[in-house]
Amino acid sequence: MVKFIFDLDGTLTKYETLPLLAEHFLLDEQIAELTMQTVQGDIPFDRSLMQRVAILGKFSVSEVSALLERVDLHEKIHAFIQAHMEHSVIATSNLSCWVNALLQKIGCKAYCSEACVEEDRVKKITSILCKEAVVDYYKKQGDFIVFVGDGENDAEAMRLADVSIATALIHVPAKNVLAAADHIVHSEDALCSLLERFLSYG
Repeated sequence: MVKFIFDLDGTLTKYETLPLLAEHFLLDEQIAELTMQTVQGDIPFDRSLMQRVAILGKFSVSEVSALLERVDLHEKIHAFIQAHMEHSVIATSNLSCWVNALLQKIGCKAYCSEACVEEDRVKKITSILCKEAVVDYYKKQGDFIVFVGDGENDAEAMRLADVSIATALIHVPAKNVLAAADHIVHSEDALCSLLERFLSYG
């Protein structure tokens, strides 16, 4: 069976979610610069995530979750996932405690980073999702893997996938993503058309 593994931020959502949180909590400059450096691979992802969580983790998990649940999705990509739920998977390094409500709205299987939450606050990160491990898991099941992403932390998973698609829907994909990609798309229509071609694979 073909499995479409999607990044979340900037691929399914119409904007990166951590800068949105930063704006809401009046931390714009601090987080926005860190996020863009991370997307482009200028600083290691794990270090960046820990720094961003250290900044944002002091705020209410419930408030963050409610805010992210309202994030706008790329409607046509979301519709494609809903039409092909058994083929679709999300792999996001975002914390499950923050994005679970959003993921439930999307509806397909999802893998996230995890954190210890105490008194409605993120106390510490307990695991950071390795996206290539998700690809490897499904490949071992005999699935044909199409990975869709845009950020530096998608690059290794894209190299391992059978087909990799770089999305330039909200910003230029990271350099290593462009190097790993078999295809580059600049619109939802182009992505959905390309995904339809792979439905018969595997």
